[in-house]
Amino acid sequence: MSLILHPNLPVTFDGSIAIVTIDRREARNAFHMEMWTGMADTMEALSANDDLRCVIIRGAGHEAFSAGADIKAFEHERGSPEAEAIYAKIFNRGMQSIRLCQHPVVAAIQGACLGGGTGIATMCDFRVGGENIKMGVTARNLSLWYPYAEMDPVIAMVGTAVASEIFIEGRIFNGREAYEKGLLSRVVPDADVHAEALALAQRIAEGAPLAARFHKRAIQKLRGPLPVTPAEEDAVSDFALTEDFKGAVQAFKAKRRPVWRAK
Repeated sequence: MSLILHPNLPVTFDGSIAIVTIDRREARNAFHMEMWTGMADTMEALSANDDLRCVIIRGAGHEAFSAGADIKAFEHERGSPEAEAIYAKIFNRGMQSIRLCQHPVVAAIQGACLGGGTGIATMCDFRVGGENIKMGVTARNLSLWYPYAEMDPVIAMVGTAVASEIFIEGRIFNGREAYEKGLLSRVVPDADVHAEALALAQRIAEGAPLAARFHKRAIQKLRGPLPVTPAEEDAVSDFALTEDFKGAVQAFKAKRRPVWRAK
């Protein structure tokens, strides 16, 4: 049995466990805009299936869980206020569909888990990572501003000190470091990631589903609403209009270091 609502996000099933595979290996499983819509459609469909007990998200192959957003696609997906408003809405729906899925969600992480890949992982309820993963947020390399709603789970997990390492210093952690910092639920040898993620999902599936769903909602609700105004949320997208961001995208394509002008 399988479900395919987007060709790069096929879903297979192991009993009451759904396994979503991010499959765009030619780009280290990076997301273009349509894939964020596909993630939302897929997770919302799985959430609506009361027969499920758990969802696993994994990357295709061993090189990457996901390298995040596809920077090469930014030129035609972003850059104007109108385009950025559309992208921000689609990106947020994709990310939040993972957090709001009624079933517990497990990230099975091998290889690169960078930028939006770390965002996807931190939207999950559990994260199983290999010892040699590379995990972190590379927003500073593009002068990209990470959204409040996607920063919040990271801060809840690791606190403001480690969040500063992630978002400001741009630290990239291996599996052991990510576990010690609180980003991973557990770290295992790389070859054991998928077996451990499945074993975890099976343990979850053995429990009472209504209790699991209640406790997931309760953990989120007790965080309370974000202390951010709609205007502040909208202003996050202003980075796309800056000279630094536009220059950084061009520098990425040219494989050279960007020059920051704080403009």
